[in-house]
Amino acid sequence: MNCCRLFVKVAQFRVLTSSLRKMVSSTDMSPLDKAKKLAAFTCGEKNITSGCRLGVGSGSTVKYLVDYLEGAVKSGKLQNITCVPTSFLTKKWLLDAGLTVSDLDATPELDVCIDGADEIDSNFTCIKGGGGCLAREKIVQHAAHKFFVIADNSKESVNLGDHYGHIPIEVLPFAAPSILRSLPRTEGGTAQMRMASNKCGPVLTDNNNYIIDWAFEKNKPRDWKEVQVRLALTPG
Repeated sequence: MNCCRLFVKVAQFRVLTSSLRKMVSSTDMSPLDKAKKLAAFTCGEKNITSGCRLGVGSGSTVKYLVDYLEGAVKSGKLQNITCVPTSFLTKKWLLDAGLTVSDLDATPELDVCIDGADEIDSNFTCIKGGGGCLAREKIVQHAAHKFFVIADNSKESVNLGDHYGHIPIEVLPFAAPSILRSLPRTEGGTAQMRMASNKCGPVLTDNNNYIIDWAFEKNKPRDWKEVQVRLALTPG
C-alpha cells in the first residue's frame, strides 16, 4: 500500500491558489479549523478523480473531506464517486451530503482511502482510532491501493505521547479482562476500559466491541513496528 501524509500548517493558508483560498475562507472558522479544512480540500483536489472508489475515514478533519466531496460532486467537477465509510457517523455525513455510499461487500477494492490521525511522530508513526472506529478504519485502509493521512500541525510531534497519551485498542468483550491484565505486564504502562459518558457501562464500537486505552510509558525507546505486531498477535 502506498501510504502518504499531508500536514497543513496555518501559515500555509497564505500561499493557496485563489480557487482553494475561496473554498477554505471563512471568517467564522478558527485558524486550526482552517488548517484542517485546507488539508482535506488539498488532498481531495490532488488525489480524488471521477470514478474513484473512496474509503472515507472518521473524525473532525474527515468531515471537511466530506464537505469537499459534496461541493465537487454538486458542481460536476467529480462524477461517479463511490464512498465506503469507516463509521456510522461518517456514513451519516456522506448520506446527508447526497453522496453514493457503499460497503466492502459491494465494493471490495478501493482506489484511495483518506483518514485523519490523533498523533504523528517524526518517523510518521501514527496513533489512530481515538474516536473508536479503529478496526473498521484498518479494514477499509487495507482494501485501498493508496492511503493518505490528513492532519493539521497540532497532531505533529517528535515522539508518540508528546500530545496524545494513549493508544486505543479494540477488543472482543470476552477477551477484555485478560488483555487488561496482560497488556501492562508485557508492554508496561497502564490499561483501562473506556467507559461511556451517556450510559452505564463501557463504550461499544460499531462492531459491538470494547475499547481499551493503553497509556504507555513516555520517553521510553520503542520499536513501534514490533509493538504493533505484538498487539495484533494478542488473541482477542
